[in-house]
Amino acid sequence: MKENKKLKKFGSLLVASSLLTGVLAGCGAGGDSSSGSSSSGGGSSDGDTIKIGANLELSGNVASYGSSIAVGAELAVKEINDKGGIDGKKIELIKVDNKSENSEATAAALKLATQDKVVAMLAPATSGNTVATVQIANQNKIPIVTGSGTSPIITVNEDGSVNEYAFRTCFIDPFQGVVAANFASNELKVKNVAVFADNASDYAKGLAKSFKETITANGGTVVEEEAYVAKDTDFRTQLTTIKSKNPDFIFIPGYYEEVGLIVKQAREMGITVPLMGADGWDSPTLVDLAGAKALNNTFITNHYSAEDPDAKIQDFVKAFKAANGDKAPDAFNALGYDSIYYIADAIKRAGSTDGEAIKNALAGTKDLSLVTGTFSVDKNHNPIKSATVLEFKDGKQVFNSKVNP
Repeated sequence: MKENKKLKKFGSLLVASSLLTGVLAGCGAGGDSSSGSSSSGGGSSDGDTIKIGANLELSGNVASYGSSIAVGAELAVKEINDKGGIDGKKIELIKVDNKSENSEATAAALKLATQDKVVAMLAPATSGNTVATVQIANQNKIPIVTGSGTSPIITVNEDGSVNEYAFRTCFIDPFQGVVAANFASNELKVKNVAVFADNASDYAKGLAKSFKETITANGGTVVEEEAYVAKDTDFRTQLTTIKSKNPDFIFIPGYYEEVGLIVKQAREMGITVPLMGADGWDSPTLVDLAGAKALNNTFITNHYSAEDPDAKIQDFVKAFKAANGDKAPDAFNALGYDSIYYIADAIKRAGSTDGEAIKNALAGTKDLSLVTGTFSVDKNHNPIKSATVLEFKDGKQVFNSKVNP
């Protein structure tokens, strides 16, 4: 999911200074493993409470994502606590708003680790904001779990080393690109495709790369590639070029803010072919920007569908609607919900709130049944799970199919 593009240099400096502060603050920690404050790292468990942090985009340009994750997480916490908590201890969810900014995400992670003494954290919704917190997690030995940070570099560095304390409940970007390409080839039977991606976004570039490689391997041809930059509002020049190449299908990896306008302008220009993207499209705002009619014959890869007939999913949908005014849960609600259950399961299996013990339990997860799929964790801390293809019909997301890994 989305990476923030601003304040990178400042964010890097803040990480460095924050790490030093975190190290100094952590030096005085002590106590037994049941408190989560042992020498091997982790936060605290005060009496009958286990503290879990939530470092989320509750305001700013992607507040839709973080807020949805928070609502799902809160439902999971309530359910777990209503059933007695974890070994008799209730979960306390401590939320901090990172304001959709890398530097704020770093500061929030530091606060949760060194002041609030959480034993684990829900990491930010976006890839860039999550990356800004990884070093703090590793340094303070507090596991983080992102529900929608899909960039591979969250869990694995460019040199191939694994970030010990970073995990996710979503699949990674390359998998979405592969699923989209296979769906285009096998289900829509397209041959000539165009790609229109945000060239300043690692998320979009990663998806475009895996899509192009797979569609080409399937015998398709990329007849045109065009680019835009986040915050652009007029895409007619690029769309005119794409239309002139007569593609059967257009892949648009990006985020709802720009995608909504792209879809609207494409349809206004008479481009009627199928359009497809990934989880970055998943926001109610997309329909407002594009219009329900323009979104017909568009598809996305996503982590879950509220219309999936699976019994576990329908039980979740029923519980969520009951708690949220009959509103159907979106994928970010489901991922926030699953992330809390993933962390709670690991704490229970670890038998401790010690950071290293929780980390080891998260890494050793096998066949955990969650709303967004049953998964086991691979050596790179990524879940091996299925993906869902959704179709927009008159402004509503409709379940199309499920694709297994």
